[in-house]
This record gives sequence, C-alpha cells and structure tokens, in this order.
Amino acid sequence: MAAVPDPRHVAIVVYPGVQSLDVTGPLEVFAGADAAISARRRPAGGPPARGYEVSTVGRGGPTRSSSGLAIVPERELEDVQRPLDTLIVPGGSGHRRAEADERLVEWIARTSTSARRTVSVCTGAFLLARAGLLEGRRATTHWASAERLAAEHPGVEVDPDPIYIRDGAVWTSAGVTAGMDLALALVEEDHDRELALTIARHLVLFLRRPGSQSQFSATLTSQEPEREPLREIQRSVIEDPAGEHTVEAMAARAHMSPRHFARAFRAETGVTPGRYVERVRLEAARRLLEDTSAAITAVAAGAGFPSAETMRRAFIRALGVSPAEYKRRFHGGPRLVRARKASVPPRKGQNRKDEAHGHRDRAVRQVHGARRNRAV
Repeated sequence: MAAVPDPRHVAIVVYPGVQSLDVTGPLEVFAGADAAISARRRPAGGPPARGYEVSTVGRGGPTRSSSGLAIVPERELEDVQRPLDTLIVPGGSGHRRAEADERLVEWIARTSTSARRTVSVCTGAFLLARAGLLEGRRATTHWASAERLAAEHPGVEVDPDPIYIRDGAVWTSAGVTAGMDLALALVEEDHDRELALTIARHLVLFLRRPGSQSQFSATLTSQEPEREPLREIQRSVIEDPAGEHTVEAMAARAHMSPRHFARAFRAETGVTPGRYVERVRLEAARRLLEDTSAAITAVAAGAGFPSAETMRRAFIRALGVSPAEYKRRFHGGPRLVRARKASVPPRKGQNRKDEAHGHRDRAVRQVHGARRNRAV
C-alpha cells in the first residue's frame, strides 16, 4: 500500500484585536482543501489522506478579535516546535499593539526562517516588516494602510494596488477577503487549479482572482452618485458593458443634456463618464480572458470596446500588459476547453459587420455564463 503523504502544517497567529475574517477566511479555504483531498485520495481500507493540518497559535486563553469574537488559540507560541509549511500572520486593529510585542515579533522572525513560506493578510504586513521579513521585498497591504507601511518601512517596496503579491517565500495580501484569494492561490500552488476552483465554488467565492487584479474595481474607485438617474446609469453600464454608452446616449437615458450630464456625473462620482465606461469594460474584458476561451477580437466586442486595438491600449494603460499577455497568464484550464468546444464558429460568407456582431453576441453570452458559474 502506498504511503499516505503527511499533511502540510499551517499555523495562523492570533493576537488581541486581530481581524477575525483574516483568521477564519484562510482557515476555511485550507479546511475545504483538506476535506476535498481526503475525498480524492482515500486509500482502500486505510485512513483518509490529509492535505493540511491547520492550527491557531497565540498566547493562550481566549483572544478577543477586533469585532469582539473570542478566539481560543489551539497552541501556545512556544509549543510550535517542528518546522511549519506555512505561517500566516493576519491583520486587524490590534496590529499596532502586536508590533510592540517583542516576544511575538521575535517568534514570527524565528519561525519564518524554518517555514517553507510566510504569509500576511491585510495589516499583518506590518508585523512581517517589523520582524525584518519584508526588507528589500515587494509587498502589499490594505490600500488604506499602504502609505503608512511605506513611510514606516522605507526598505519595503509597497504596491497598494494588487490583491496579493508573492516575493520569494513571502506572500502578502490586501485586506480581509483578499486573504481568501491568497489562500486559494497557495492551494493551487500546492496541488492544482481544479482543487482551488472546487473550494471557491463551495465557499461561493469569485472563483480565483489573480493576484495582480486591482484592489479597486470600477464600482469602488468611483463614488456612488447622490441622484438616482446617475446611479441607474452606473448600473446600466455594469449590467451591459457592451451596450451604447456614449455621453449622448447616457445623457438621454438620464433625461439631461450631454453637457450637464457629463458635469454632474464627474462631480458626483469623481470620474468622467468616458473613464467610468472604460473601467467597467476593462473589468468585463478581464473576466472574459480569465473565464472563457473567446478570441481577443471577440473579447473586445463582448466587453464593448470599439476594436481590439482600443482594448489593447486600455490594458496597457491600466495594467501594463496586453490582453494577449493577460490571457496567457490567467486563462483557466480544463473547464475553459469545454467552453471553447461549445462556441459557434462564424458562418461562411459573413460580411465583416455580421461577423463583428456574431463575436459580440457569443462573447456576451460567455460573460453571462461566467457570471452564472461564479454564482454557483
């Protein structure tokens, strides 16, 4: 009988004022992976295989999180003797006091040297920086704390935009739910993409957001307008990015003159109508590239860009990579092959206009299909 591989040992640090979701989010991801691996690999007549063994570690006794939830660490810091596979340091409103805890900071620095990888969630990055683990590295944290992290630790290259960053054996992530995205990426690295997607579907997550995806979506980077007609315009763009969203068309739907609409939209959202539409279309294009097998031209049409070249310029401005390169990095595996087989080839003899409409219709259907998949 083949030997059952040992589980990977994961320790999550808890301290007073820790953000409870920074702890429980990654924990649920690893627990889901453990359950899925046990179901996959149970030897006949033997004990189930284990993927991960996760424990919380701290000073002992109930530890109150920032939301008031009491977390009882399973192990004391000093009880962690054998090398860890993964050390996770969460953030929270109590991270300032935790930074001043020399014993905790020393323990993190010492334990990290024997761990295969060290991870921070949100403002847990401050504890890694305090332990000297981010010096000379690129890192991220919650966008609201990024400037302070850079000011207090000038030796750290702080990037406030990505959801998570890997620099060698050290991973850092943005706030709260981004810790779950990072945990999914760790599971995928340890095992495979299909396992990560399975866990994401069970947890009803956005499948797997790539680490380079911005912390800021179009709906987050623009303010919500006070006036209902402008809010309705925002919703219409998000629901149908490939629709007609010129200033004139949007102004007509809002029952305003184009000039008044453009001024009001910018005043109430902080961005011009054109910039807002481009951001929404960029997000739609990214989802298509990640979740479908559509060609670049079809993606451009499905996301509402006038041409593939217009989309390429938008990608370069916003992300620094072309759509083709983005697709190469983040396009998914087997389930996307099925989408490609199901796509309808263009009819012979179609003129260019009909073909462009066909590309757009197929790509729009794939966008809606991808959205339904993420909701499952």
